[in-house]
Amino acid sequence: MHYLCPLCSGPLTLARPSWVCPLQHKFDIAKEGYVNLLPVQNKNSKDPGDNKQMMFARREFLNAGYYQGLSDRVNELALEYAGNAQQILDIGCGEGYYSHRLFHVFEQNHPCVLQGLDISKSAIKYAAKRYPNLQFCVASAYEMPIASQSVDLAIRIYAPSKAEELQRIMANDGVLITVSPGPMHHFALKQQIYAEPRLHPESNASIEGFECIHQQRLVSQLALKNAEHISHFLEMTPYAWKFTTEQKLSLVTQGLSCELDFQIEVHRISR
Repeated sequence: MHYLCPLCSGPLTLARPSWVCPLQHKFDIAKEGYVNLLPVQNKNSKDPGDNKQMMFARREFLNAGYYQGLSDRVNELALEYAGNAQQILDIGCGEGYYSHRLFHVFEQNHPCVLQGLDISKSAIKYAAKRYPNLQFCVASAYEMPIASQSVDLAIRIYAPSKAEELQRIMANDGVLITVSPGPMHHFALKQQIYAEPRLHPESNASIEGFECIHQQRLVSQLALKNAEHISHFLEMTPYAWKFTTEQKLSLVTQGLSCELDFQIEVHRISR
């Protein structure tokens, strides 16, 4: 691991039960095993990121396997374009679903370290407790406490970040895999909410400082009949607050079907 102090940018050294920098800034390791590297002054709310309710809903939905196809494809591309990666980072890792599945395919080939960071303390707390063989920290993707040029492979699934930070952390020949919603993603839900639903914008496959070496869309149809799974799905989407109570009840009782449309891109650092 190559953590940086979020206060002075000095290197952090593990001195259990804390991480300590040369200026003696100290960050304690939580009982679950993660470290909080998000300074209070960098928080834009008391509890930034997804709340416990959203985190629980997404965790249960993902664990049911409905997005496993996306995870599998990301893992295939990671092995194809960065199969020798030893330092791996999941930016905006949430509860660690994609993190642990990626780590599993890599550790079968060679020793590696996978770090996950997310601004949600609730999500990181769960991830660290469930996947103790991975390393997790609470941090902002806009100011990552990760050493410069230390990451061989990074994945960023739906998480916003700054191009400058991505450039800084990537090692020479480092590979970044991004996932964003494709034009038709969840379109059937939008049709029930908006009078004139809009498509998601198509990606221009451009990140400053990187070369896009692969681009594709992964399209399928999601059909849910289990009432609990439908509730979890609605709760984890950005449309949760748009539906009326009656609409939610109708979807839960009658079933839900909508498009899954993921834009996947593989970028390599240009230096």
